[in-house]
Amino acid sequence: MRCLLFISCLLGVMACSSAYQKMQKLNGDANCIESFSPSFSRALYSTKVNVVGKHLSGLLIIKTMPDSSIRMVFTNEAGFSFFDFGFRGDDFTVYHIVEQMDRKAVVKTLRKDFELILMQHIDEVSSNMLKDGREYYHVFQRKGDYYYYITDSACSKLIRMERWSRRKKVMEAIAVDYMMGIPDSIGIKHNNFDFTIELKRIYDHADQ
Repeated sequence: MRCLLFISCLLGVMACSSAYQKMQKLNGDANCIESFSPSFSRALYSTKVNVVGKHLSGLLIIKTMPDSSIRMVFTNEAGFSFFDFGFRGDDFTVYHIVEQMDRKAVVKTLRKDFELILMQHIDEVSSNMLKDGREYYHVFQRKGDYYYYITDSACSKLIRMERWSRRKKVMEAIAVDYMMGIPDSIGIKHNNFDFTIELKRIYDHADQ
């Protein structure tokens, strides 16, 4: 039994390392990634959530508050609130969440997903960079999680974002078509279970 456990752990480590062992290591540049950091003064998104065969749709508003924190509220079309989260640096606040979603694993997953999009964990100290062909992986580590921002060689295009545990990729995301620092579309897809989030920005006259 101990032998089987050791082999299983060894294969897990090898699977993780094999994805990156051929990559070239470079010095990280957090300033490069900061150019893609979204500036959510106020943005409204049409939202679709699919999780293990269940579907939610509604509106997600993301707004920067006077204290520089970011508030994120997800409601249905009738105004019923699913959750209300606050982000400020490493601080995270749950102002409200419906009972059906009020599970530690659910809240933790949503927090980490949106922290990747909001680029809450980028700083020069924790960064390093890997090169794989034409793609450059800007890596930031926080408490056993690895946040990857993949760009082209000139760091002029954010190709995708990924979050990894120590052994495997957990999820990936895209944010495209920025207008005044705010992405038009955001997509989140998990790798270990059926969970996707699709955001499409809704514009009003003040956004034009």
